[in-house]
Amino acid sequence: QVQLVESGGGLVQAGGSLRLSCVVFGSFYSINAMGWYRQAPGKQRELVAGVSNGGVTNYADSVKGRFTISRDNAENRVYLQMNSLKSEDTAVYYCNADLDTDSGPGYQYWGQGTQVTVSS
Repeated sequence: QVQLVESGGGLVQAGGSLRLSCVVFGSFYSINAMGWYRQAPGKQRELVAGVSNGGVTNYADSVKGRFTISRDNAENRVYLQMNSLKSEDTAVYYCNADLDTDSGPGYQYWGQGTQVTVSS
């Protein structure tokens, strides 16, 4: 079984920074792409940032220049550095990992979500 555990969420003032972390536990053969999604109140879940196993990153337009995604393959971990936070960034942030496991190749796994609240 596979589990994704997120940490780093919390309350921060506008203009501040947070660093989210997600580690993958369990039985898997390899980690492919990893990413962060978020869901704000009354909104649908959206992709915030992603990083491929080759290190190629992509970002939502709303966070470009402010957020940075990175991964530590040795620790099976992905980070999201969030700078210049705005009230509109308030959401539950979810870690996602595309894994090769006994369930098959390219299977999607999700973390439980971590709350990020930006006060203005």
